[in-house]
Amino acid sequence: MKRIHTFNEIADEYDKHRPSYPDQLFADILAYSGIASDSSILEIGCGTGQATRGLVDLGYDHVTCVELGEHLAAFTQTKFRSYPNVSVIQAPFETWNSEKSGGFALAISGTAFHFVEPQELGYRKVYDLLDNDGSIALFWTVHVPTYDEVSNLIRESYRRHAQQLDDSKNPTLEQIIEKRSALTLANGLFKELEVKRYACHHTYTAEEYIALLNTNSRHRLIPEAIRHELFAEIRGAIEASGDIYHKPQAVVLFLAKRNEFES
Repeated sequence: MKRIHTFNEIADEYDKHRPSYPDQLFADILAYSGIASDSSILEIGCGTGQATRGLVDLGYDHVTCVELGEHLAAFTQTKFRSYPNVSVIQAPFETWNSEKSGGFALAISGTAFHFVEPQELGYRKVYDLLDNDGSIALFWTVHVPTYDEVSNLIRESYRRHAQQLDDSKNPTLEQIIEKRSALTLANGLFKELEVKRYACHHTYTAEEYIALLNTNSRHRLIPEAIRHELFAEIRGAIEASGDIYHKPQAVVLFLAKRNEFES
């Protein structure tokens, strides 16, 4: 199973346990794009509608959501059933044919756009779907490694059971930003790039943290028996520290304008 398909199995759990995005992020998106409340917005990979909610709550509810997962799409459609202008389409973004080509004022994607394959096709398709003054707002939640006693114990568990998830080998936040910035500006499709960071801090009990990990695609691809052992050790490390785990994260937002001229 590919990572992109793992979320579709756990729509309810994903919606319950994944942290929401900062309110300031949506305010910054709207300030940058300058769109009207009735402008057409495209959302790529809406999942359970967490980012959709951030826009709708601010009065921007003309949203077309494209979601690959059947269960995720149904979940989000139900969540926003009282908003007639929110439309959820179950389809792969790469092959979806829009009736509004060139008609979207803003395209957003929250922790999902990296699943579009290839990335060059994704950016080109978004470019074609936006109007001349359109903007993109792509954002990701990024894991921030910490090296306190509990985190070090958890890291050792990963090294024993799932070395591919050893976070000491992850690219740095700066490296992630540099790579994504280059992708956004590649081929001259977009301009006026702005990158914004938001520091987030969450506190979890052992059960809450395991529930969160169970919604992560890379964890869900670990064979069940190994995942069970890994989670048992992580749970034990947190419980031994008073059943509280402090977890910093970052959300990184990439804003850009559609370029009038292609290079």
